[in-house]
Amino acid sequence: MKRLTRMLGIEHPIVQAPLGGEPAGAALVAAVSNAGGIGILGAAYMAPARIAEVIAQIRALTDKPFGVNLFCPTRWQRDEARIARFVERITLYHAELGLPPPQVPERFEEDFEAQFEVVLQAEVPVFSFVFGDLGRERIAALQSEGTKVWGTATHVREAVHLAALGVDAIVAQGAEAGGDRASFLGERDDGLVGTLALVPQLVDAVPLPVIAAGGIADARGVRAVQALGASGAAAGTAFLLADECPISPAYRAALQAAREADNGLTRAFSGRWARGLMNRFSREMADAELPDFPIPNALTRPLRQAAAKAGRAEFLSLWAGQAVALAQPLPAADIVRALAAGWPTSAS
Repeated sequence: MKRLTRMLGIEHPIVQAPLGGEPAGAALVAAVSNAGGIGILGAAYMAPARIAEVIAQIRALTDKPFGVNLFCPTRWQRDEARIARFVERITLYHAELGLPPPQVPERFEEDFEAQFEVVLQAEVPVFSFVFGDLGRERIAALQSEGTKVWGTATHVREAVHLAALGVDAIVAQGAEAGGDRASFLGERDDGLVGTLALVPQLVDAVPLPVIAAGGIADARGVRAVQALGASGAAAGTAFLLADECPISPAYRAALQAAREADNGLTRAFSGRWARGLMNRFSREMADAELPDFPIPNALTRPLRQAAAKAGRAEFLSLWAGQAVALAQPLPAADIVRALAAGWPTSAS
């Protein structure tokens, strides 16, 4: 059970799950790593130059292992009719916030190959990926630079696929986890396996360290997944209220007021299923005919940015897992220590 701590040379098998977009920043990642866990930068929405900049900032704040997470490229189609209908729907929200009508950008996502090259050249200790198949060549290239590579699975078939690619560990993303669903094989519901059911199945299916993620926000959750055979525990929502997490006051207030009934899955903001707090936008757009991911994510970005500045949480993508009510506003180091209390040192 010491496979993760030995792999990385860290004190605690506690992972700060990648938080992309608004929560992404160097201070939180470094604080978690400095506390003996491992922080992961959610860099999928960052331009390549920005990724390099933030990696440099992390290294200025810590000499401990840390990681970077990216989204694997996904196949999508540009349907102009769907884009037009989506733009028409969100124009009303733009007007409400005093924004000009939405503009369709030239590009809907960052250049993955350029992002990947930055991470490869940076020789980061850990690289994790979601949404699919990174490819054996890219995995081998990272490993040749000393990087440990983690894939993300939401059911057994995905874990077996990732193991065959040669990854070093697998993150088991349970249905309780906040943010984007990492599923890449099968339909949405195939990947909605709860963490307590998923972890032992993956432990039995693949000869690799399994890092449990989803619904883990205190020592009790950590203790549970350790008993199920996990080599580490990842928490994302638990760190959203950390002092070092750079989310807007509106996002922070919504999290602190949240209860389990507020949580659900939506495609409204990005076009992919993601778990978060339901709000006016996600409810009113539930019946919208959406373009493929990542188009809605790009089109809603100006709205979300303006809403954050205006304190309008009803227009924010409030990503959070089902254990959101357990999150506490504390320094990241205190959160790491509280989580690590559920994992006996002798078993880490």
